[in-house]
Amino acid sequence: MALSKKLALALAFGLAAGGASAADLRIGLQEDPDILDPDQSRTFVGRIVYASLCDKLVDITPGLEIVPQLATGWSWSDDGMALTMTLRDGVTFHDGTPFNAAAVAANIERSQTMPESRRKSEVKSIASTEVVDDYTIKFNLTAPDATLLAQFADRSGMMMSPTAAAETGADFGLTPVCSGPFSFKERIQQDRIVLEKFAGYWNADEISFDSVTFLPIPDTTVRLANLRSGDLDMLERLAATDLGSAKGDDGLIIEQAVSLGYQGITMNLANGERAKNPLGEDARVRKALSLSIDRNVLNQVVFEGAFAPGNQPFPPTSPWYDTRFPVPERDVDAAKALLAEAGYESGLEIEIQVTNNPVQMQMMQVVQAMASEAGIDIKLVAKEFATLLKDQSAGDFTASQIGWSGRVDPDGNIHQFMTCNGGINDSKVCIPEVDALLDKARVSTDMAERKASYDAAREILIEELPILYLYHVTWIWALDDKIAGFVPYPDGMIRLEGVSFTE
Repeated sequence: MALSKKLALALAFGLAAGGASAADLRIGLQEDPDILDPDQSRTFVGRIVYASLCDKLVDITPGLEIVPQLATGWSWSDDGMALTMTLRDGVTFHDGTPFNAAAVAANIERSQTMPESRRKSEVKSIASTEVVDDYTIKFNLTAPDATLLAQFADRSGMMMSPTAAAETGADFGLTPVCSGPFSFKERIQQDRIVLEKFAGYWNADEISFDSVTFLPIPDTTVRLANLRSGDLDMLERLAATDLGSAKGDDGLIIEQAVSLGYQGITMNLANGERAKNPLGEDARVRKALSLSIDRNVLNQVVFEGAFAPGNQPFPPTSPWYDTRFPVPERDVDAAKALLAEAGYESGLEIEIQVTNNPVQMQMMQVVQAMASEAGIDIKLVAKEFATLLKDQSAGDFTASQIGWSGRVDPDGNIHQFMTCNGGINDSKVCIPEVDALLDKARVSTDMAERKASYDAAREILIEELPILYLYHVTWIWALDDKIAGFVPYPDGMIRLEGVSFTE
């Protein structure tokens, strides 16, 4: 009997130990990502999933330096017309196929030629790729491109298995195959995305979790409640209104980083039939809407002062910000005068779609109240985030409240949105002079020259307002206090190297 008890205890201990070792990290996301294909996707939360699924050629540090990941080194030709990269040896994709220079070349070709690719404008400077040897690749450029390394630190640098990409085509995102620390297991739309630890990962010793599960929970209150109850281990984008409460919770850890991006309202200027509306057809109406909004009050009322008011793709603290055009003061009389000049003296009704989470809805309700005082009646249409993006891309919108998480290089915050053939130009703004200025900014490595080009482009765009910028967020993460090793990054990503559960 005594032996049986001892055996039972030993078995119970072994099962408990085995259960503890099967560590699943559960992360709450504010939205459900769109398709998990780096060439096709555009959501911020999708990039959070990619940080565990798809390694890139290069990465960034918290201080925004570009550092090796799948590429271990690189050099530019003297004339800036070629970039040569040395690649990491011994890397395999999740399907067992090797990562090498030929795989990089295939990824670039897919980004440039696949009809559904949103990365075309990001890698259009690459004229050709040259496989020097198995672990050396050369990118020959059409012109010097100061942005290319920064592009490779994001989706354009995420490497997919060429074998899987060729077999699945535009459906790659249903069962994505990359080379990151975790491989794809399953996805249930609006419910969860599950990744499993990839034993063959080149940096596997830095990964402590057996799996990571991403759970889309749009309601910020519910997301925080799930963290406090133990149903989540961490969440991204804690609501600024919950910051004080969360900081006072001994069971939680709060981490913050100032973002690189913005939140705003994208106007439909020429994207299909729905562009035929007062906002899309008359810049005076767009300016009136902008003047009706008090960005400082918006920040204080909705975000308790945690964010930064804005009116450009770059925050006022950025060296790329054009100080000639500071954040405008609210001017209701000027807004009414512009509306009258445009022929809307008796008022105007416009529709703006917004994602169905409480924070964005509250923010737009404040905008709605402000605009009404200038004679603009805003009808808000709440949509699930992926649906909002789909409709925005298709031109099935009048205006859309949406943001951008930001990029290390300023090009990433403006070029693809404001050039005629930009990959995420949903407003379909097309001003050849702006194209020329933004293309010029790409070819210079001199910061002063680049800024002069961005400033000249802003001088035009500040009058046209295809995007009405509102504010710049601070990323706020909340974690269970049993998690150690998490490092906040300005790009808002969740990198799991070195992160673990404490004993």
